[in-house]
Amino acid sequence: MKNSFLKNMVPAAVIALGISGAFVTTSMQSVSNSSSFRPAYILNEDDECEPVEVPCNDTSGTICLHSASGQQAFDVNAQGNCNVTLYKQN
Repeated sequence: MKNSFLKNMVPAAVIALGISGAFVTTSMQSVSNSSSFRPAYILNEDDECEPVEVPCNDTSGTICLHSASGQQAFDVNAQGNCNVTLYKQN
């Protein structure tokens, strides 16, 4: 009786672990993608680009603002100017 119980439960346990592993892996991938963001810059008093840590990206949406200063956050273009619009990451 003990042997038949184990023979029936082992396949069920393997299936349950496989399904759990699939969900955990998918969940971990989506978390790592959502936490990545582009570097953001604000203009300081001398009109120079100053790096700030703000979760922004280049996908259309709400304009990205630096929470401490309230200034719009930008990305740098090829010439080094802070004028590339960034959007708030959802």
